[in-house]
Amino acid sequence: MIDGLLVVDKPAGMTSHDVVARCRRIVGQRRIGHAGTLDPGATGVLLVGLGRATRLMRYIAELQKSYVGELVLGRTTTTLDDEGDTVAVFDMTKVELVDVQIAAAKFVGDIQQIPPMVSAVKVGGQRLHELARQGLEVERQARPVTVYRYDVVEGTEDGVYRIAVDCSSGTYVRTLAADVGEALGGGAHLRKLRRTAIGGFGVDSAHSLESLENEFRPSVRTPAEMVNHLSKVVVGQDIAAMVSHGKQLPAEIFADAGDGPWAVVDGLGSLLAVYEEGRNGPKAGVVLAAH
Repeated sequence: MIDGLLVVDKPAGMTSHDVVARCRRIVGQRRIGHAGTLDPGATGVLLVGLGRATRLMRYIAELQKSYVGELVLGRTTTTLDDEGDTVAVFDMTKVELVDVQIAAAKFVGDIQQIPPMVSAVKVGGQRLHELARQGLEVERQARPVTVYRYDVVEGTEDGVYRIAVDCSSGTYVRTLAADVGEALGGGAHLRKLRRTAIGGFGVDSAHSLESLENEFRPSVRTPAEMVNHLSKVVVGQDIAAMVSHGKQLPAEIFADAGDGPWAVVDGLGSLLAVYEEGRNGPKAGVVLAAH
């Protein structure tokens, strides 16, 4: 079994689950999962975990995400993007770039965002997008998210603006587009969404499914690379044996390593486990080392 990570450049027209299914066939193993779902129409970085490394996905799923796309003024849709049906049309021909930039700036920082009905968020045990397909709309609770950057520049068409967004996990860029339209006294929707990065995993180092079909092994990132953003603790053989059994380690081992979670590696840099803050000190969160 292969343990590691594939950084996939998801094409338009596929669901994230479609990509996982394709990767299962490419790699030839069932134990595969992904972090950070992308809508079928969106493209860009999708992280696919392989084998035991799928257990590490929770440590990268919450990383900051970056997107580019196009904000289209003058029309709202049922899905907040260009794949939905038109809800309303507005005359926004007098809106200028500076107006859009000022409106976008209002949504930078810590904000409360209501998930769209087409999202995978569960309400009453059902995913919102499943309810939306039934023609239902339910009340949703606003959730705290952080927008670190919301840049707007001119697009190639009148009323279309190119946007670049850096945000926390769980932020809906389509909602940010709709919010700007509303703030301008009209409406807007999103199109051509592309995720350019999840943490340090950028689209420049992502691989197309076609290239992975030809040869995927050189593209597999190691488990240690998956958690390279975590504080690192290097241990010797005696401690490594304790780690392989998931035992609690002496607190002094983590004293100079910064805040947890901690990536515990051996002298060769191979990931043995990830330890987390526990009630009685650092405890094993995920153990990869065989005992």
